[in-house]
Amino acid sequence: MDKPVENCSAYSDRPVMLDHHDSVRDHVQQKVCSEVEHLERRIETLRLNRAPHAEIMISAFQRMINRKKGFLETALLTDRPLW
Repeated sequence: MDKPVENCSAYSDRPVMLDHHDSVRDHVQQKVCSEVEHLERRIETLRLNRAPHAEIMISAFQRMINRKKGFLETALLTDRPLW
């Protein structure tokens, strides 16, 4: 499993202004897109390794990716390109 991020300064490079809708929306889009990229990298790693139960894990990661992309499309960012 991945280690949790010990230093959260990586996420504070761009300050989020909560009173500005576009700033929050951009921050959420950036965060969810990076999570999707991370899941896609994990899927590729699982495909390269012959790990037990890899197909089950890949399937679960693909469902998570689909849900995250669906969230972006329906809830937040219908007027902007996502990928």
